[in-house]
Amino acid sequence: MYHIIINPASRSGRGLQIWKEQIEPVLHSQNISYHPYFSEKAGDTVRIAGEITRQAMAPLSIIILGGDGTVNEALQGLETPSRITLGYIPTGSSNDLARDLKIPRDPSHALDLILHSGKPYPMDLGTVTYPDGAARRFAVSCGIGFDAAVCEEALRSVIKKAMNRLGLGKLTYLGIALKQLFAAKAVSGKLTLENGTPVDIGNMLFTACMLHRFEGGGFMFAPDADDCDGFLNICAVGDLPKLLILFALPTAFSGNHYRFNGITPYKARSLTLETSLPLWVHTDGEVSRKSNRIHVTCERNAIQILR
Repeated sequence: MYHIIINPASRSGRGLQIWKEQIEPVLHSQNISYHPYFSEKAGDTVRIAGEITRQAMAPLSIIILGGDGTVNEALQGLETPSRITLGYIPTGSSNDLARDLKIPRDPSHALDLILHSGKPYPMDLGTVTYPDGAARRFAVSCGIGFDAAVCEEALRSVIKKAMNRLGLGKLTYLGIALKQLFAAKAVSGKLTLENGTPVDIGNMLFTACMLHRFEGGGFMFAPDADDCDGFLNICAVGDLPKLLILFALPTAFSGNHYRFNGITPYKARSLTLETSLPLWVHTDGEVSRKSNRIHVTCERNAIQILR
């Protein structure tokens, strides 16, 4: 049986319509056994995922209809992800997880892959841990600084919601990114990789810890990332004039941003990052707090996903 977690608000409020018109009729016509769960407010997906995984200790098949943020919320509730086979119907605005795994964006095609042609694929998961011991898993990336600040403002933006309904959500992100770029304060960062070697990032704009190649709706910050090798690919951006960043960031769509001095790649199984001021932190685009210290780890082959 498939346990299906549905975010009705995904794809600019069309998530419920997609479920009723494209997904549920197919499940009925093919006599597929399933149980749907609907999130209604913040925290519901975490609670639902926890309830599902506490029901049985046997392997479970879970389908998520939503965006990268819905997957991230589910990860916080899953107990023992290694016994989960995850199907993903991407109905978010960024869909970076689906982009890298080549999961179809069309919901009907994604469902067909889950039911018929998809094969379980072992995928890494990351965890970011804060000084107080609180921790969050992530499937795509986590970041601290500018990229997280953009996510935080976008998540509470009324304008973004309206622009999403018009199919112009990317323009909202562009406006927020420009505002955050020029408002960013000078912050120093120190990156300590697993071998204990500290690296001074200097005037740090942001540092992204990537499991997949893309974040932020198609920025290829980690062109060499391998999502099942047990490593984090790190993109550290610092000591780069803000006007030059305007030219550098668009090159990240094609993964050519490392030609700019001040944008540096690293690779490690774990790392600690300390900053001179508390900065916003995101996991898969979800933002809950600021911190001036994070510890990030990668767990190899932590979950199975159908692709």
